[in-house]
Amino acid sequence: MNRITQLFETRRTGILSVYFTAGYPEADNTQAVLEALQRGGVDMAEIGIPFSDPMADGPVIQQAATQALRNGMSLRRLFEQLKDIRRTVQMPLLLMGYLNPVMQYGFEAFCRSCAATGVDGMIIPDLPFADYMADYRATAIRYGLKVIMLITPETSDERIRLIDGHTDGFIYMVSSASTTGAQQAFDDAGQAYFRRIDRMNLRNPRLVGFGISNRATFEAAVANASGAIVGSKFVQLLNETASPDEAVNALLKAVNQ
Repeated sequence: MNRITQLFETRRTGILSVYFTAGYPEADNTQAVLEALQRGGVDMAEIGIPFSDPMADGPVIQQAATQALRNGMSLRRLFEQLKDIRRTVQMPLLLMGYLNPVMQYGFEAFCRSCAATGVDGMIIPDLPFADYMADYRATAIRYGLKVIMLITPETSDERIRLIDGHTDGFIYMVSSASTTGAQQAFDDAGQAYFRRIDRMNLRNPRLVGFGISNRATFEAAVANASGAIVGSKFVQLLNETASPDEAVNALLKAVNQ
């Protein structure tokens, strides 16, 4: 069974998924970060593929992507780093990145490398849903990979139901229409959006991302979905602390206190 599916079958709420940019702050710390996340009890990890034009990301992740590219990170290097990761890391792993690097690598080759290294799925924010259905879905299914789609407060109910009916794993609920970045709280509009989606009784579980940085935002996400995704806050902590374990401990303290 796919590890993402297994996670959501065993955990209904309180799930914490953490994003970091591969190759940042150092080029070869991917394994160390993943092992630290697992030691900290994080439920799932999203490994960011650095790209020169990360249009959905805020300044923290943009800067991390730029530094990672300067460090020599590439998709091929990332797969090399992940080739033995399943010897020490058991939690679900996703690759998150933009379509351009994936297409340069070749989508089927990308799926093949994901399957070979134990990656369970992918999040490609700029992959149009219609293109996914027409050109990518069958290949991803053949390799046992989950393709996670994003919805925002502007996504229509009709489109949400279409996504829900043709994907599995989970739905990534973007908390707002802005770019990634830490927030202190969600406003009334954000809370109304969470409640609207919750009332739809979707088939897929949901995780809330963009803006999760403290206990208030984490609890707001958990109250209206299966859990939350933290990105910018953890990327920032990786740069500010002396080790991945310290960064994980600081993150867990931030979302629990």
